[in-house]
Amino acid sequence: MTSSAGIRIAVVADTSLQRHILQQFLLKQGYQVVLNSDPQHLDLDVLQRCETDLWLYATVSANDDEDDCVVLDYFLDEAAAPVLFGEGSAPERSSEDYPRWERSLLKKIMHLTRHLGDVQGANQVPLVSMQQVTEERPIELPQCFANDLAGPGQPAKQVWLLAASMGGPQAIKAFLDVLPKGLPLGFIYAQHIDPHFESSLPQAVGRHSQWSVRLCSEHPCVREGEVVIAPIEHELRFSPDGRMQTLQTPWDGPYSPSIEQMMYNLAQSYGKNCGVIVFSGMGSDGSIAAEYVQQRGAPVWTQNAASCACSSMPDSVRNAGFSSLSATPHGLAQALVHHVSSQYALDNDDIERKLP
Repeated sequence: MTSSAGIRIAVVADTSLQRHILQQFLLKQGYQVVLNSDPQHLDLDVLQRCETDLWLYATVSANDDEDDCVVLDYFLDEAAAPVLFGEGSAPERSSEDYPRWERSLLKKIMHLTRHLGDVQGANQVPLVSMQQVTEERPIELPQCFANDLAGPGQPAKQVWLLAASMGGPQAIKAFLDVLPKGLPLGFIYAQHIDPHFESSLPQAVGRHSQWSVRLCSEHPCVREGEVVIAPIEHELRFSPDGRMQTLQTPWDGPYSPSIEQMMYNLAQSYGKNCGVIVFSGMGSDGSIAAEYVQQRGAPVWTQNAASCACSSMPDSVRNAGFSSLSATPHGLAQALVHHVSSQYALDNDDIERKLP
C-alpha cells in the first residue's frame, strides 16, 4: 500500500465547509495540504507556483466568471500534477454514506499518487501532464466535408460514444480541442462524475472547442457537430427514429452513467453507424459491452496508457481484445477524421458505381 507521508495535495472547493471537511479527511490520512482555497481567490500565478502532487478540484458551480475560467483552464490544459475532478460534496459525517465516500475518495487519491510512496518516488515526474496530452494544433477539416452543402444541426446518422472516468475531462477536452467541426457525426459523452458536476461539464470540456457541448435535456436528437452529455442519474436510450429517451429509472450497475449500458443502447440503435472511444478512467466499465459493439460492426478504440491519468478502464478493454486502435487524444482525433473521410470516399464510390 502506498504511504501518504510526504504526499502533497492542493484543494480547490466552493464552500468553506467542503474545504474544512476535505482538509480534515486528508490530514487524518497523513497527507500534506499545501493549498486550500475557493477558485475566486486563485490566479494563474498562484496555481503555477503551487508545489503539489495532486489537485483535488471539488468545485461544482463553474460559471463564466473570468477567475473561474482561468482556474478551470489551468486544470484542464496546463496542470503538471494529476487533477481529481467532480467528486461532489461530502455527505454528513453521521450519514451511512460518509464512510463509503471516504473509501472511494481515498482509493482514487492512492491510485493517482501511487508512484510517490517513498522519498525517491517523491522526486519523480507526476503521473501525467496535461501539457503532454494537449500537444498538437487543431486538425484541418478534409476538403470533402468543407464543400458539403448540408446545413448544420441535422440529426446525426452516425453517433460515437466518448466514455471516461477518472482523468476523463482533461482527455475529452484535449480530443475535442483539436477535432475539426464539420464532420458528419455527433457524440454522446458518458462521464463517471458526481451529479452536481453534470451541468459544469459542457463548459469544462467545450470551452475552446469548435463542437457544441450540451446537456441531454436541451434537444431530443443528437445532431451533427455536437456533443451531448449522457445524463448521470437516469438511463439514456434511443427511440426507433433516433430520438433520445431519458428514462425515470437509474442506470443499472455500480457506476453512473453505466458505460456498459450506454454502449449496449447505442450499438443496438445505431449498429455499424456508431463507434466507441474509451478514455482515461478507473475500473473496467465498458470492457464487457465492447464485444457487443464490435459484433454490431462498430469500432472500439482506446486512449493509450501513457497519456491517461488512470489507464485501468481503457486497459481492460485492450486486455479483453476489443480495442482496434489506441492513441493519445490527439491521435484518436486524427484517426477519427481519417476514418470518417474513408467512409465518405467509399460511400461515394458505391454511389458512382450504381449510376447508369
